[in-house]
Amino acid sequence: MRVLFLGMMSIAISVVSTSSLSAAEIKTPRAPGSPPAAPGVAKPAPAPAADKKTETAVFAGGCFWCTEFAFEQLAGVIDVESGYCGGTKATANYERVHRGTTAHAEAIRVTYDPEKITYDKLLDVFFDSHDPTQVNRQGNDEGRQYRSAIFFANEDQKKQADAKIEVLNAKRVHKKKIATKLEPLTEFFPAEAYHQDFARRNPLAPYIQHHAVPNGLQVRSKHPELMRKED
Repeated sequence: MRVLFLGMMSIAISVVSTSSLSAAEIKTPRAPGSPPAAPGVAKPAPAPAADKKTETAVFAGGCFWCTEFAFEQLAGVIDVESGYCGGTKATANYERVHRGTTAHAEAIRVTYDPEKITYDKLLDVFFDSHDPTQVNRQGNDEGRQYRSAIFFANEDQKKQADAKIEVLNAKRVHKKKIATKLEPLTEFFPAEAYHQDFARRNPLAPYIQHHAVPNGLQVRSKHPELMRKED
């Protein structure tokens, strides 16, 4: 969801520098105090309104709390929604997905204004917001639901993503080759309501402090020209 990001980020920055986490807290893939997963299936969101000024991109880069947090700070990004992608409607709920036994990945759908930010720039942010060399994991979060993937909606997105990976590998930006998978976008299923804007609503949660905030700061450091101004 679109938020007033800068104020919340300043609060998170002041805490992460002094935060002390136990090993148990670091390994916990969900912050303490989170409500239990809602039963049932997450409903597919309606397609965005026909508007030539907006486009969408779907990325998976580990926990969707972290990727949502990273993209919300970008100028030109209108909305970021956490959800599930790659699997079926029947398994599109956290209770099933977090076990790692479905085809789903935790993903985000980014709605953006292409006149203010391009898909190419979103790809840059995507590859800088997580470790794209890890296979079926991000840090202590393990399982295929945490895989690095780009769900392309058309051939143009696929070509741009392919080209970006080729450049990153050629320049040896990472010590290992990019493991990000390109998967055709079939359907995106929004996650349960309590997952939406989780970092914004829980900036002091240990998991957010240890994972989402550092990732968000890394994006800000590498792409200062892409940051949204104070609203």
